[in-house]
Amino acid sequence: MPLDRATETYLRHVAIERGLSQHTLAAYRRDLAAFADWVGAQPVVESDGADRAGGAAVVIDVGRLARADLAGFVTHLATRPEGPLAPRSVARMLSSVRSFATFAAGEGWLPLDPGASVRPPKAPMRLPKAISVHDMERLLQGTDGDDPVALRDRALLELLYATGARISEAVGLSVDDVTTLSVDDEAADLDTDVSVVRVTGKGNKQRIVPLGSYARAAVDAYLVRARPVFAVRGTSTPALFLGARGSRLSRQSAWLVIQAAAARAGLADHVSPHTFRHSFATHLLEGGADVRVVQELLGHASVATTQIYTLVTADMLRDVYQTAHPRARG
Repeated sequence: MPLDRATETYLRHVAIERGLSQHTLAAYRRDLAAFADWVGAQPVVESDGADRAGGAAVVIDVGRLARADLAGFVTHLATRPEGPLAPRSVARMLSSVRSFATFAAGEGWLPLDPGASVRPPKAPMRLPKAISVHDMERLLQGTDGDDPVALRDRALLELLYATGARISEAVGLSVDDVTTLSVDDEAADLDTDVSVVRVTGKGNKQRIVPLGSYARAAVDAYLVRARPVFAVRGTSTPALFLGARGSRLSRQSAWLVIQAAAARAGLADHVSPHTFRHSFATHLLEGGADVRVVQELLGHASVATTQIYTLVTADMLRDVYQTAHPRARG
């Protein structure tokens, strides 16, 4: 089967079976297109032992893929003349290609899985970047205002920090995803209403995350006083956060909201959407939350992914100890 047809079959498969988002599918498509371009440019060894020049016009049969192709692609990405990719980027692209190769082998297009023994380059461990509680409060307070845009922006930022949601998850929320659950507290002999957000994460998996009082107040103010102003400008949509024209707020627009808020707060460090997610996790752990609870709130499939945040708090504890304890240093 031609490699391009096999790729399309694979992308349809993962879209249906794994429920990947359009953003993730687009990344898979780009990675596999880059791999196909590289393989197509390599000399082809024919059965008579002669080399034939590769190129865009060469039709590549998926059955000719071998371990050397995947390993060579990794080397190419790490050494390409136009600029080598970082180890994390190489690892992500290799993951896309390996997943495709495994699928191809399972379909019988390949006798063996050529990617099973190909390992990505080891990436240096980078600790998630979080800002302090004080700086987060400055950032949130800098979004005060009574106009519709300010009310929306404040609700968005408060929700990001209160839930640890990814930016794509936040802008993907619908109005009905913000709700109230009634919790029966038998010890106190009363019913307690808890505000929550139903977040749809990677793989279309849903999780329920509590929404604190500050975030709930900001969201309620936005829903009552701002969202109707945006809604009348566009067609009917269930989206929670709306843009100026009444359609769902885009990831790019949400990014600009965050950048503007950081600038108003005078934060020198770069603040991104993931800064809110990292700060959410770090501040919870600093406050004594169990790492497995934080794992559930973040929607991580493995606790190992969440445990990197424990290194952040360990670093902070070490720095405080060395600075404050009279006998920490000789």
